[in-house]
Amino acid sequence: MTDQSSEPAGHPRFAKPQRIAFVQSAWHRDIVGSCRTAFMTEIEARHIAPSQVDVFEVPGSFEIPLHVQVLAKTRRYTAIVAAGLVVDSGVRGFVADTVIRALMDVQLRTEVPVFSAVVTPTDFDETEGGLDFLSKNFATKGVEVAEACANTLLSLERLRGQVAAGIV
Repeated sequence: MTDQSSEPAGHPRFAKPQRIAFVQSAWHRDIVGSCRTAFMTEIEARHIAPSQVDVFEVPGSFEIPLHVQVLAKTRRYTAIVAAGLVVDSGVRGFVADTVIRALMDVQLRTEVPVFSAVVTPTDFDETEGGLDFLSKNFATKGVEVAEACANTLLSLERLRGQVAAGIV
């Protein structure tokens, strides 16, 4: 029997091993990296070890969906997380919308959950204060995406068990 007294409240363990791919854009690596760092800390608190997370880097956010699709098709990953920063105000809406739609399409076609921490700030302030603000925002997104990822994996684990048992 496992001693569960040291487990954080509200963070159940998984019945099966989980493996996550984290796809991160290299553009503004230092800012986007704060998302990955926070994600790794939070996902470990939710019983997924850092060794169960593979990190991949792509040039920019526009390149994320293709990499996510290739990774999803391997069937090696139970979830994939995408993180990137879209700044160029001229095409920001187009790039962000395209990335999000493509990620959703991959998720629905492969049944591998895909999570987005692709952020599009309204104003990109390249001063030290502005970059620090974005870095903190990405850290918050990292915690949020880890929470969403773990909760979705737990929910899918239960649902798939119910389907296999003929309950649903």
